[in-house]
Amino acid sequence: MRIHRYGDASVIRHDEIPRPVPGPGEVLIDVAATSFNPSEIGLRRGLLRSVFQLDLPCTLGGDVAGTVVEVGGGVRSLAVGDRVIGLLSGGGGAAAEYVTAAADTLVAAPATVPLAHAAALPIAGLTAWQAVFEHAGVTSGQRVLVNGAGGGVGGFAVQLAKYAGAHVIATAGPRSTETVLRLGADQIVDYTTTPLADALDEPVDVILNLVAIGAETLIPLVRPGGVVVSITVPVTTPAGSPVTAVHFVARNDTSHLAALVKLVDAGAVHLDISASRPLADLASVHRDAESARTRGKIILVP
Repeated sequence: MRIHRYGDASVIRHDEIPRPVPGPGEVLIDVAATSFNPSEIGLRRGLLRSVFQLDLPCTLGGDVAGTVVEVGGGVRSLAVGDRVIGLLSGGGGAAAEYVTAAADTLVAAPATVPLAHAAALPIAGLTAWQAVFEHAGVTSGQRVLVNGAGGGVGGFAVQLAKYAGAHVIATAGPRSTETVLRLGADQIVDYTTTPLADALDEPVDVILNLVAIGAETLIPLVRPGGVVVSITVPVTTPAGSPVTAVHFVARNDTSHLAALVKLVDAGAVHLDISASRPLADLASVHRDAESARTRGKIILVP
C-alpha cells in the first residue's frame, strides 16, 4: 500500500511491485501484519516533512511483525524462520507482503501472543516506554495523568506507569473506559463530560499528553517540580515555571523494544487490539481514524 503523492486517504494505492531483495546487513521479512499509527496520517498528508523525508512513491507501515525468509550478507544475529518485530525507518514499508529491514533494528517477537498481534507493539510501545521511563522518569507512588488513554500509545502508557508503581488517572471516552480500567487505570476522567480542571482533586506529578491540548490547560494541573511530556503539540512553560515540559518523537531503541517483549511474555503488558483488518482496507482505516472512529490498536494483515 503506497502513496505516490501527499493528500487525503484516496492517495493510498494498492500496487504490485517486485519482491524486495535484502542487501548486506538486511533480512527479508514475510509480513504477518503491520499496524496503524495516527502519525501516519500526518505522514500521508505531508505534514511531517520537516521530521520525516519520504522518497515517493512510499510504502506505508512503520510497524512490522513477521518471519525472516531470506538473510543478506553479513547477518549473523538472525536466521531464516526467526519471528521478529521492529520499527521501520524511512516512512515504513511494512504495509506489504514482504519488506526488507536492517537486522540490527529487529528483535525477537513475543512468544505468548499471535505473531500478527505483535505488530501493535513497536511504535506505540516504544513511544509509551520512552515517555514513561526516559522523559517523565515515573516512580512508585507518583500521581500520573495519561491524557488520551484510549489510543494505542495511551494503553501502553497506562500499563507502564502502573508497572512503575504510579497511581494512574486516565482520560477516556465512554467506548474506551472499560478497556482502560482493565489495563490498570485507577481513575477515569470522561473527557466528553468533565473538564480536566474539574476532575482532579489535587495536582499530579506527571502528565503524559497524547492528544492535541495546549500548555494553558495542562500546566496548572501539575505540582511544582512536576513534568509534562507531550508526544503531540509542544508544551511551552512560562519563564520561571516550576514545571518541566518535554516534547519528543520516539526513536527506535531495540533494548527498549526487547524489554517490552519481555513484559508481554511475562503477562505484565497486554496488547489492546481493537480490530484486525485486511491490508487492502488501509485507506478506510485512515478515514475512520480521521473521523475519530477508532480506538486501541488496529492491525493490518496482508
